[in-house]
Amino acid sequence: MALSNTAVPKYYGLFRDAVIRGDIPVNKEISMEMNRIDDLIANPGIYYDDQAVEGWIAYCENEMTLTDGSDLRLLDSFKLWGEQIFGWYYFVERSIYEPNPDGHGGRYVKRSIKKRLINKQYLIVARGAAKSMYASCIQSYYLNVDTSTTHQITTAPTMKLAEEVMSPIATAITRARGPLFQFLTDGSIHNTTGSMATRQLLGSTKKGIQNFLTGSLLEVRPLSINKLQGLRCKVATVDEWLSGDLREDPIGAIEQGASKLDDYLIVATSSEGTVRNGSGDTIKMELMDILKGEYINPHVSIWYYRLDSIDEVAYPDMWIKANPNLGKTVTYEVYQNDVERAEKAPAARNDILAKRFGIPLEGYTYFFTYEETLPMKRKRDFWQMPCSMGADLSQGDDFCAFTFLFPLSNGSFGVKTRNYITTKTLMELPTAMRAKYDTFIAEGSLIVLEGVVLNMMEVYDDLDNYIMNFQYDVRSFGYDPYGAQAFVERWERENSPYGVVKVIQGARTESVPLGEIKKLSEERMLLFDEDLMSFAMGNCITLEDTNGNRKLFKKRREQKIDAVAALLDAYVAYKENIESFE
Repeated sequence: MALSNTAVPKYYGLFRDAVIRGDIPVNKEISMEMNRIDDLIANPGIYYDDQAVEGWIAYCENEMTLTDGSDLRLLDSFKLWGEQIFGWYYFVERSIYEPNPDGHGGRYVKRSIKKRLINKQYLIVARGAAKSMYASCIQSYYLNVDTSTTHQITTAPTMKLAEEVMSPIATAITRARGPLFQFLTDGSIHNTTGSMATRQLLGSTKKGIQNFLTGSLLEVRPLSINKLQGLRCKVATVDEWLSGDLREDPIGAIEQGASKLDDYLIVATSSEGTVRNGSGDTIKMELMDILKGEYINPHVSIWYYRLDSIDEVAYPDMWIKANPNLGKTVTYEVYQNDVERAEKAPAARNDILAKRFGIPLEGYTYFFTYEETLPMKRKRDFWQMPCSMGADLSQGDDFCAFTFLFPLSNGSFGVKTRNYITTKTLMELPTAMRAKYDTFIAEGSLIVLEGVVLNMMEVYDDLDNYIMNFQYDVRSFGYDPYGAQAFVERWERENSPYGVVKVIQGARTESVPLGEIKKLSEERMLLFDEDLMSFAMGNCITLEDTNGNRKLFKKRREQKIDAVAALLDAYVAYKENIESFE
């Protein structure tokens, strides 16, 4: 078939029919991507070419092998993703220099140039979907079929992980099952000075994988902006860009260099990560804007597989939403074992939900479970009620937290929090974190004060007005002494030193109240309705020593737990002044 601006892509058509029949359940994000592909089909300026796609499939199935050396048969999902890259084209008018027939001089003439539409493909799919094998197929095709000299890179959070993309290509070179690889590997790689006819034309060297016929190179690079910017790579694959604790955008750095070439390609594959609000989440926000149609970018292909809701984990027929290769590259039994493990081992739950089902949660051994961090739907003000106040001022140059604990008649506690940051801190936040902070500011739990460093007297005045407005009856006040001297002295001067308790951070002080707070949260007896409190509880990690004593661990400055630290101070002060609340 020749180029067509009306044809439905072959493998997408089969996939769409299966979805319409109900054979393949898809999530909201894949549905939105299908709408974008339908728009490309309807666009008269965009053309579909099936020959390039079939050529890539034929190359992979004839030449490539799996990592263990067995024959490769492309999965339907691979054909669907590859069709997006190789199937779509458009034409642009360019001025091209055309020499005269006699070889002297020439002139510029206008020509229509065929260009590949897709320059970037983002693939967010669960663990075990053979993402690295797909990246290998793309890299190998360009390395050996493209006759131009190409520089190709593969990168991942660690160099060893990036080599997983190289491994199947190296195995295919050793095996040389197809006619092309048999030709390219005929000869000796040790012959570097003799006749070209006896040299091996494709081989794995210390530089990477080299095609000596075209001078092309595929190499591993570290996932660091300093090592990636300024390259002129035609093809780049980025693996697990959501999984690591990444604070910079490596894909943007690669694109800046790659855009010097016309038909560059960046394939970014990853499973969902357990590190929130970093550059990965910022990229995902941009991708969601593209999927929703708020930002039109036809040069980006997005396949974002995940469950629509955490409730769908209970239904195995829905798991294919998160992994389209389920039952082929990974068994249902593996998923079932992980589901059972998530139920029995809460510490592994968040990681399993993120990696297996694409539900973005925090990972590691977090102190509060997901359900415990959900705010109450009913809003309460606790007007004129007695309370214990806790203060965490340990980072006065950055974030100040005050939490109010209201003992209620049924043994539960109402919780309110008031936090302060400077405009400088707010402006330095990455996009995803800034969006999160904006919701805190809107709900009134986070106050932004002008300046570079927080003025504690200004904080005191605002907090005093807040307490007066709601007429809170503060009967005890717990504080961490680090950086709190001026604030506490003024509090004692204006409110008397009665009920003021110094809470020194450490396992000796924190272990018992942390255990009691955990019991209260498990029984949903901590009644909070603010997203900031939910966010802080979701970030809490505790360190446990050999005796079982626990203390709060501030993992990173970006992951704020100050409101929980203030809650702990308030609870300790309440316990020491419990007679004041009777």
